[in-house]
Amino acid sequence: MKTATRALSNWIEFPALLAGLVIAGGLWGFVELVELARATTPHTFDTEILLAFREPGQPNNPIGPPWLEGAMRDVTSLGSASVLVLITAAVIIYLLLVRRWGMALFMFVAVAGGQVLSSLLKVGIDRPRPELVSHLVTETSLSFPSGHAMLSAVTYLTLGSLAARFLHGRTTKIYVLSLAVLTTVLVGVSRIYLGVHWPSDVLAGWCAGFTWAMLCWLVARALQRRKVVDNSE
Repeated sequence: MKTATRALSNWIEFPALLAGLVIAGGLWGFVELVELARATTPHTFDTEILLAFREPGQPNNPIGPPWLEGAMRDVTSLGSASVLVLITAAVIIYLLLVRRWGMALFMFVAVAGGQVLSSLLKVGIDRPRPELVSHLVTETSLSFPSGHAMLSAVTYLTLGSLAARFLHGRTTKIYVLSLAVLTTVLVGVSRIYLGVHWPSDVLAGWCAGFTWAMLCWLVARALQRRKVVDNSE
């Protein structure tokens, strides 16, 4: 009995418990947002927030100084497929060069799996882009969930968790993970500012992205505990 209790306490540590809470909250939030996405008319929540990023009575003019629009285009590119693929490929190649085979595989599965999941969700929900305001960038894919928001969450959180393994000190690790979260948030906000996503699209992308990233992290952690993946690579 004591052995079983000790094993359970070793498994249910704070990081794992926090990851479980993130997964549960992400799944619940995503299911709730799907109901908004499938409604025949946009919810007030979506329309009010989207219009809040435009000048009153001028849906073609975003708020803020002229340079802000360009800055938002730059920020949104951090969540584009080309940038994320480039970053992911660079990290995987580096991990292979230093013979971190397990970490390289973890990075590939997390990001590639997130991309596949995002595409399947978009096709399954089949929500068009918002037409309430003008689009400040050109997009042709479906709207829900936001691929930029979801894949930036998956990629940057995975990178943050990998980087944290090499860093010393809790403060440094918190800084790196906070930077990953901040980048993800900024990318999502830029999608709303540019008018190419409903706010619920972005929230759903964050929910799905955080959930997928935490699931991958828990699987990798379990494999390390079972010695399937060498923790000291």
